[in-house]
Amino acid sequence: MSVYKHKDSPYYHYDFQFKGDRFHGSTGRTNKREAEAVEQVQRERAEQQGKIKTAPTSTKLDAVAGRFWEEIGKHHVGAETTWRDIERLIGYFGATKLLTEIKDDDVAKLVAWRRGQRVTRHGKGLKDAAVAPLVAPATVNRSTTEVLKKLFTRAKAWGIQFDNEPRWKLHWLKEPQERVRELQGGEADRLENATRDDYRPIFEFASASGLRLNECLLRWSEVNWDARKIEKQGKGDRRVRVPITSSIREILWPLRGDHDEMVFTYIASRTRRNQKLIKGKRYPITYSGLKSAWKRLRAVAGVSDFRFHDFRHDFATKLLRETRNLKLVQKALNHADIKTTTKYAHVVDDDLVAGLDAMQKSRRKFRKPVRDAS
Repeated sequence: MSVYKHKDSPYYHYDFQFKGDRFHGSTGRTNKREAEAVEQVQRERAEQQGKIKTAPTSTKLDAVAGRFWEEIGKHHVGAETTWRDIERLIGYFGATKLLTEIKDDDVAKLVAWRRGQRVTRHGKGLKDAAVAPLVAPATVNRSTTEVLKKLFTRAKAWGIQFDNEPRWKLHWLKEPQERVRELQGGEADRLENATRDDYRPIFEFASASGLRLNECLLRWSEVNWDARKIEKQGKGDRRVRVPITSSIREILWPLRGDHDEMVFTYIASRTRRNQKLIKGKRYPITYSGLKSAWKRLRAVAGVSDFRFHDFRHDFATKLLRETRNLKLVQKALNHADIKTTTKYAHVVDDDLVAGLDAMQKSRRKFRKPVRDAS
């Protein structure tokens, strides 16, 4: 057992293998003895994961969902949402429903049931508001069909065989084409001026990296100063990689020491005993906390029709406009298929118009004058 220090990090790091799997990352500790204790905990977790992998798996829905939660779900940044989605499936099918018994007809009925539900509203006065709208097709896909498909995919990795796995494409609801929105005029300045100092780094990072909201909640173990890259689990359990540019380094470097594990933190503005918050102390920024902070910031700045996800669109359109390289933008956004990236292709329309104008002027230059008909 040994730990080591990166030259560009104040913390000790661990790196070991267990049954063919590699485990590495920051301990978040500057004291070697404390770092070794963290490494020991990581080794024990690796051993526990190894036991889970080799354990026989029941095909009952609650057993499959429970193992999925332990291995993957609880590590999601939006783990509360994942848990709620899993509970919804168990509530619909029943805990003892065998995953191997779920067929196309069952999934079709599940989707129809979920489509008939209405958006849950939270907050003061909303209970007396007008009837909430029905759940959107995109929400049905993400919160229900996709979650069930992930259980099947994980179960197959454990060796469970399915004779009649549902044909997932049949149950995917059509979603409206995603709009592309970027900051225009003085919107960026208004947002910057309205941002709290403690939340400024995470909003600057979102703008500079193009990462999704949940991917912006970084851990120090995901920041590799030596390799100059950030690597973490992203959408669809895919690994996303972001180079540590000079701008990103300027954002992250001053935050070292604010928290042992999480990169971005905020300062509690008031003491809340029920939430164990003390005024003036730093705490990690959470998924729900960031969403709430963004809504408040957007209202104060007077920027409408701009979601947090639109920072990603803003990043992509500006990068493409600067580089004219769609393949580079695909890599920067960690898109598996360049077809997903083509929705940003409209930003190079100006180049197309300029090219067509140049070509047509050239052709007119060498065209023979038309003879007078007389």
